[in-house]
Amino acid sequence: MRLKNYECLPANTNTLSLSGAHSFFQKFLLFFCVAFIGLSASAQPNHAKSPHDTLKTKDLTVTYGRPYKKGRDIFGKLEPYGKVYRVGADEATTITFVKNGTFGGKPIKAGTYTLFAIPNEKEWTVILNSQLGQWGAFKYDQYRDKDVLQVTVPVTTLSAPVEQLTIAAPGKDLTITWDKTQVAVPVSF
Repeated sequence: MRLKNYECLPANTNTLSLSGAHSFFQKFLLFFCVAFIGLSASAQPNHAKSPHDTLKTKDLTVTYGRPYKKGRDIFGKLEPYGKVYRVGADEATTITFVKNGTFGGKPIKAGTYTLFAIPNEKEWTVILNSQLGQWGAFKYDQYRDKDVLQVTVPVTTLSAPVEQLTIAAPGKDLTITWDKTQVAVPVSF
């Protein structure tokens, strides 16, 4: 009579058989792989994101996506005149004022706001909106009533294009520059 492998073990042992341990390990490994793949897939956006940057001064912080020109005509074409623009890429740009100040000559309270603009050929309307967490400007109309202020600023046409959207704070202005367009909003504290 031929004995099976497990028949060699004493009857009172609590040792798992080799096939039982192998089955447990396979199930554990399968569960781990499925969980890892699921978490990895859900953590990744389903589109390519632009690089992001944060401008930080003593009294002001701006966080924004920095898209590239890539040979495109930006304002008036890719970003149509007269339509709300997110001023960046991906999530809408946020601007934080550490203390009360003025933005475009209008008073602004300390806090964080979403930054939008309505570009036109000769001037832009720059908007601060209190609804945070917006993706782009797709739902701006839904939150238009949360505009805190709007200012109109002139456009400066540059002689050479700027490849990547850049927000800066030289002196007492907040500048938005991309392609051959630049606008400056006076900021004071």
